[in-house]
Amino acid sequence: MEGISRPIKRFDFDDKMSGTALYCADVTLDGMLYAKTLRSVKARAAILSITVPPLPEGYWIVDANDIPGKNVVPIVSEDQPFFAKGAVKYIGEPILLVVGPDKQTVVDLLERIRVAYEEVRPVLSIAEAEQVRENFIFGDTPYFFAYEYAKGDLSEAAGRAVRVFEDEFETGYQEQAYLETQGIIAVYENGRVTVSGAMQCPYYIRDALIQALGWPEERVRVVQLPTGGGFGGKEEYPSLPAVHAALAAVKTGRPVQLVFDRQEDILCTTKRHPAVIRLRSHVDGNNRIIGREIDIAIDAGAYAGLSGVVLQRMMFAANGVYDVPHLKVRGKAYATNNVVSGAMRGFGGPQAAFAVEMHMENIARALRLDSFAFRQRHFLHTGDTSSTGGLFLHDIKLDEIAAEIDRISGYRNKRTVPRLKGKGKIRGIGCAFFFHGCGFTGSGEESLIKTRVRLRKCPGNTVHIFVSNTEIGQGVLTTLRKIVAQALDVPVETVKQTYPDTDDCPNSGPTVASRTIMIVGKVLLDAALDMKKRWHEKEFEIVRAYEYPGNLRWDNARFQGNAYPEYSWGANVVEVDMDPATCEVTVTGVWAVYDIGTPIDKTIVRGQIEGGIAQGLAYACMEVLTSENGMLRQTNLADYTLPTSLDFPRIEYRLIENPFSDGPFGARGVGELTLIGAAPALALAVQQAVGRGVTRLPVTPESILEMMDRDD
Repeated sequence: MEGISRPIKRFDFDDKMSGTALYCADVTLDGMLYAKTLRSVKARAAILSITVPPLPEGYWIVDANDIPGKNVVPIVSEDQPFFAKGAVKYIGEPILLVVGPDKQTVVDLLERIRVAYEEVRPVLSIAEAEQVRENFIFGDTPYFFAYEYAKGDLSEAAGRAVRVFEDEFETGYQEQAYLETQGIIAVYENGRVTVSGAMQCPYYIRDALIQALGWPEERVRVVQLPTGGGFGGKEEYPSLPAVHAALAAVKTGRPVQLVFDRQEDILCTTKRHPAVIRLRSHVDGNNRIIGREIDIAIDAGAYAGLSGVVLQRMMFAANGVYDVPHLKVRGKAYATNNVVSGAMRGFGGPQAAFAVEMHMENIARALRLDSFAFRQRHFLHTGDTSSTGGLFLHDIKLDEIAAEIDRISGYRNKRTVPRLKGKGKIRGIGCAFFFHGCGFTGSGEESLIKTRVRLRKCPGNTVHIFVSNTEIGQGVLTTLRKIVAQALDVPVETVKQTYPDTDDCPNSGPTVASRTIMIVGKVLLDAALDMKKRWHEKEFEIVRAYEYPGNLRWDNARFQGNAYPEYSWGANVVEVDMDPATCEVTVTGVWAVYDIGTPIDKTIVRGQIEGGIAQGLAYACMEVLTSENGMLRQTNLADYTLPTSLDFPRIEYRLIENPFSDGPFGARGVGELTLIGAAPALALAVQQAVGRGVTRLPVTPESILEMMDRDD
């Protein structure tokens, strides 16, 4: 499929490179007001009183009392209020807005508002949450969600095992650090509210507006503006500022702009979930893993949000790419008084991959086996079943991936050379294998999302695409056009697509879970093929809905069956040098091999690979985000360290040819896969260099010094 894979110029290239693209903060409307949020400074407290100074004419306060509908965000569990009322549960929780025509006056008024609190002892870590027996944050348990599933007969495997290996691993927060902060503009006119801004999921926002305002859907419109990155941070979170801005616009009758500064954005928006993952593996006399128990605990923060879905994906990924016949996996999403955790690229996969890959390495080392061969011996193959018992129907090329990653990186040869290098440096190299489930978990695509797309043939034989999937830097405005043009056999320039507008685009689902190309792209392909049959007609529309494959099954009550419609696969090798005097780690080599089916555009895929790996490496060793008494300590880009182009070497990568028969022109998902394996590969490289077990991320000079002082 070289035709579909051949790169073309992105359709959003000129506007963004020339600076003419208007992001939310660039927009000015006649009579526009500016809003800023008063946020909690307490991790857990009752609100006794709020004292507001006299407001100048033309300034307003907007709070929970201005919500005519329901003061709760519609998400998996409805527990998070749009505005706090009576109590706060985390530092940064929104209490009210100050709205007015002059930004500085708005800030001055905000600083003069006084909130009287009665503090309640907060819960500030997973360890603390596990000990809570009363005064729960949520309901009558210390956690929002508790799940488990099993495969085979673990007790039988444990009885046959001759050795047992146990490990515990810990991961921290990661900030999405998108280029553009959260930003929303709301306009109220003719009894209707229009919200536009930075977002990943327009229909999430539409549903939130309907719930808060108590209005029918025809009175609500959501429009995406050019959006400077998302990485999951603009999935569910924008529902909060969108409702805030809309309430202000309705109350004042004027357009309202709400844009976060960077410190505010880091302080109060969702992060990658911190996790503690415990693994216990049972090994038989042939050095084969025959059983495994996995316990996962994640810090959900003060509200449930998407934690249940993230936890499920982490649990389904926790056994990695390995065939272990007997499994028991448990997980809990604990309630704490930390900032709410949420969606971030990989969606639980990076935490799971780190734990299982380190564990596999540790078992091989204890058994005095070559860890590369040990992993290969346990690889999944076509016809095997997943950890949830779903049959792998399509070709799995892990052996080919392993051979290729070894060939291009020289991994196995490098593992045998002395670790000491010149100038006192110590070399280490690590290899990780991993997968990502593409699309919504289980039957979510069929039962929850119910994807619909629309194609319209217009005068001049042009075709317009209408979907709700958003362009957030990953190339959707180009790749979906390529799919439709290829199916219709027309020039790609004749296929048009704009940023989503809920007034004219059907709900094709959120831009998450590596689903846009594989799921939405396939529905668009089918719609285009329907259109091709009627091409002789002048003007008409085709509407298509997603059809859940008949060969898949899923029991959501027991977590049994096909957890995902399909998987993408990969391997990373990372080589490092460590300075034993400073414990500073320098990445000297990065290699990657992926099976993503057919790439829809090779240049866009390259961008996803390079960006994803850089983000994964930074998660592993640079991006330190810690909380003290519920307050994040790194709240700007001066102390939250992000990588630059000088921090990592050029990435060498290969793609395995393995078209997916149910994907558009053979494509699978790619965006999240590319982040998942970088962190475990780097951690394994550091572990080899240090000669001590790495048990937590990020790996910093301080943590390496602790490791070197430890007796393993």
